[in-house]
Amino acid sequence: MVKIRLRRMGAKKNPFYRVVVADSRSPRDGRFIEEIGTYNPLTSPSEINIDMARADYWMKNGAQPTDTVRALLKKAGTAASPAPTADVDKTEVSADE
Repeated sequence: MVKIRLRRMGAKKNPFYRVVVADSRSPRDGRFIEEIGTYNPLTSPSEINIDMARADYWMKNGAQPTDTVRALLKKAGTAASPAPTADVDKTEVSADE
């Protein structure tokens, strides 16, 4: 299974993460297929740079984002897993009828 997950970089007590697409069997900081973004939690506000087109491409092809990456995608402005919305008829009914 292919996952979209974080890869830890940076020094001790100074984390910096790369958002990568990797096989679920490879280690956290090991082999990956593609790097699609970065995440820096130490800046205020947190710096999130993710290539949304590539994230959507991988999710359409079956890649599963981890919970943390799903939250980052939501903050970055994509619909990682859009909730189905019902089409509601928005015709107005007047009280005069």
